[in-house]
Amino acid sequence: MRLIPAASAGLLLVLSLACSAALAAEEPDLIFKKSTVWKFLTPDHKLATYAIDDPLVEGVACHFTVPEKGGVSGWIGVAEEVSDISLACRQVGPIAFKQKFEQGEEMFRQRRSFLFKKMRIVRGCDAKRNVLVYLVYSDKIIEGSPKNSTSTVPIMPWGDTPAERCGNWLSR
Repeated sequence: MRLIPAASAGLLLVLSLACSAALAAEEPDLIFKKSTVWKFLTPDHKLATYAIDDPLVEGVACHFTVPEKGGVSGWIGVAEEVSDISLACRQVGPIAFKQKFEQGEEMFRQRRSFLFKKMRIVRGCDAKRNVLVYLVYSDKIIEGSPKNSTSTVPIMPWGDTPAERCGNWLSR
């Protein structure tokens, strides 16, 4: 009878390691952190700036800055982070779409509290102006959040590579 719980725990450990390895591949790159509030004997409150490449649109990178709580709750990983997130996306090379996408499709998601809050970056296309539009917001299961930030990426020719049309890649 004791073998079943041990086997279950072993299976759970293997699955959690496999999931964390898969999630690590999608983690953004930390650029830097800056302390904003000093805390005695525990980590400070910080602003952290990260970079992430759009997984479906080659040639676009986004940078976002999020507050990270220090103190005891931040230290042990149970703090609910505030929803103040800034976003800037730019064309960093020739634009190449890997597949069609829907307006408002999620590009990136990150947990912002122990259970209920997530930060999301979604992508859209202003076909008339040939501009990619990125929106970052946080949502909470119960009440959501009105705080958000928008960044746009006009699709321009890059060297000899002509500009793609984002409207051609929208799922209809």
